[in-house]
Amino acid sequence: MQEQNAFYQLSGTTAMLLLVGFYGLTFLMSLFIGKKKENVDSYMVSNNAVGFGLSAASMIATWIWAASFYASATSGYKYGLSGPLHYGFWGALMILFIYPYGRRFRALAPKAHTLAEVMHARHGTSSQLIMAISNLLGSCISLMVNFTAAGALVSVLSPLTFIQGVLIAGLGVLSYTLWSGFRASVMTDFAQLVAMILAAIVIIPLIFFNAGGTDMLVANWGNLSSEQADLFSTTAILEQGAPYFVAVLAYAIGNQTIAQRLFAVREDLIKSTFLTATIGYGAVVIGLGMLGMLALFVGLSPADGDMNNIIPQMASTYLPPFGIALFFILVVGSLSSTADSDLSALSSIMMTDIYGKNMVRGKPDPKRMLWWGRATMVVATMIGVIFATMQLDILVMLVFVGALWGAIVFPVIISFYWDKVTNKAFTTSVICAVALFTIARFELIPIQGIIAIAFELFASAGVGVVLGLMTFAFFSRNIALCVAFLAIVVTVPFAIGFLRDYPVLLSSLTSYGISAAVCIAMSWKNKERFDFSLLSERVKSFQQESASSNDASIEVDDQPAPARA
Repeated sequence: MQEQNAFYQLSGTTAMLLLVGFYGLTFLMSLFIGKKKENVDSYMVSNNAVGFGLSAASMIATWIWAASFYASATSGYKYGLSGPLHYGFWGALMILFIYPYGRRFRALAPKAHTLAEVMHARHGTSSQLIMAISNLLGSCISLMVNFTAAGALVSVLSPLTFIQGVLIAGLGVLSYTLWSGFRASVMTDFAQLVAMILAAIVIIPLIFFNAGGTDMLVANWGNLSSEQADLFSTTAILEQGAPYFVAVLAYAIGNQTIAQRLFAVREDLIKSTFLTATIGYGAVVIGLGMLGMLALFVGLSPADGDMNNIIPQMASTYLPPFGIALFFILVVGSLSSTADSDLSALSSIMMTDIYGKNMVRGKPDPKRMLWWGRATMVVATMIGVIFATMQLDILVMLVFVGALWGAIVFPVIISFYWDKVTNKAFTTSVICAVALFTIARFELIPIQGIIAIAFELFASAGVGVVLGLMTFAFFSRNIALCVAFLAIVVTVPFAIGFLRDYPVLLSSLTSYGISAAVCIAMSWKNKERFDFSLLSERVKSFQQESASSNDASIEVDDQPAPARA
């Protein structure tokens, strides 16, 4: 096995020039779209009028973040041929499956800023706060992950320290996002994605050919186990594919960065934007995952046993200095595009759901609202930097946030289609799902005997819920119900006695199953029917401006057109 303990390092001067140049250019770009008198709706969702090119690019750039960047390579290294496909393909489906539901959300509440805001109009404060708090936690953790990854990259590939890397990334992202908010995030996402794609086009083939090309693949095929050489590996499906498949809807529904772009893009461009983002994200992430697979072929051992070192090691081993500089920009761009999206998401949640809907009860002062948004960005950056410098293990927090997002998927979606769902049913179903997820995931009680069977039955129901929701996105309710029923019937015989050995998959599926069961049971006999037309009346723009057409900074792709009814 090849042991790589030393990384090629850029000089301190080169690293600083690359960082200052990258963040300096993005800051200058943000100056061109700044306004002296900011509109709060433009600051959060660009007045719901973002064009096709910017929307698709922003969606792709936002979701190529630290976790997907490094985890795709780890997946390729651990699972071989099928690893990158599992990670990139199911991640892309996350974007694909949200757009039909997104069109429903926009049709009911075309002027919304956050999904939690719409839940407030549909159910009330408790449901809204569940959504808002889960989004706040998720975005804060994402921010920490990206700052941590930036610090690690800088410390590995330059003489700068980890803390210096974290501080530079934090201040750099804040500098260009603070004043213009979401508009700056979308505009810089486009430039960052272009830079990332150009760098990837150079880096991935260069590593492949420098590592030996096709001759190396043929000669080193023996380094792969039978499972790693199998494109349909059972191990990869159970440990990587299936859990990620279950998670795709949770991330799509629970993450404000996607919802924010959903509410920002022109309504008639939702389908084309999300389809393009699906293809773009899948292609880039699968390509990055191939670097991990190449590391497996050449017999590379991750430095210090850390899988996150795979990509930096491959770059350091097989790239010339200019290639390492390109790789440096590739990673910094991917981390920054997601970090600025997290800051924009956090500010919109604080402005809309905390200040606008709760602190002032729907009567916000636009100037004060903007102050809350910008203050949130500053505080969130400080928190992200502090926790990143502590290098905490954030896996447990990610698990909890993922569980909370999985628990809310069914109640959120069904609330926009079934007029009998109540606030009590929504809240209770989420609480029950999170509680049972925690028990199963961390085995707080022995998962065996009748208890294990009960969890496996709920998990089987979860399979039906996931497949049913994905079917319902594109087909009729009756077809979705048939798919869900058949999925449960087929899954139960295999799940009993089997799923208990896979706690991650068992707990995630249980979260879906129990939330659906409780929500349906509590809403079934409700005689009150909700009038969905009330949503558009209750969810309005916060600030009406006669000169809103001046907000052309984001509408550069296309001229704004009337949204479809």
